[in-house]
Formats: sequence, structure tokens, C-alpha cells
Amino acid sequence: MLFRVDPQSTVPLFAQIAAGLRAEITGGRLGAGERLPAAREVAEALQVNLHTVLHAYQDLRDEGLIDLRRGRGAVVTPAGAALAGLRAEIAALVDKSRALGVSSDTLSALVKEAARDH
Repeated sequence: MLFRVDPQSTVPLFAQIAAGLRAEITGGRLGAGERLPAAREVAEALQVNLHTVLHAYQDLRDEGLIDLRRGRGAVVTPAGAALAGLRAEIAALVDKSRALGVSSDTLSALVKEAARDH
């Protein structure tokens, strides 16, 4: 797992950590059943407070990407692994929209509209 946090960023550290882990999961680099490093290890590696990492893990749990279990730690869920496939489909949609000259704002509006209608 290779990602960094930027203490100077306006994005909170826990959100940066969650985004880095989310990218690892949705990018297929972490699969269902794989364990995340202990929060304490991540905190030490990134030189942040343990509670900052725990906040990131809790957000990912709330999103359904990981399970937090006493004694087992944080484990990637099948839902998290399924998002890797969805990410590939989204990338293909973005490529197709670019080829058609559709702006990212228009594509975003179309996706939001489709999600609302379904």
C-alpha cells in the first residue's frame, strides 16, 4: 500500500487516508478477505494520530468497503472488491464520453440523473 498524506492540504487527514485506501480497494490492489494493516502501523508509517486512522477505517466500514472485527482487524469486504469492477466500467464510460465530446460536468449530471431515476 503506497499512498501519502499532505498535512498542508485542506482535505482532512482521515479523508486522505480513507481516499488512499478506497483507491487501493477499488483499484483491485486489495481484494475481498484481505486484511488492512493495523491502524497503529498505518499511523506510525504516515506519522499521524491513531484516532485519525481509526476515523478513516470507520468511514470505510460505513461505506461497506471493509469489516472491522475485534481480533481480525480490518478486512476488505466482497462489496469493496465488486467496486473494482465498477471502477473499470466507469473508466470505460469516461473514455466513451470523451470520445463523444461530452464534458465531465455533463457526464456527472447524466450519472446523477440516472441514479435518481433508478
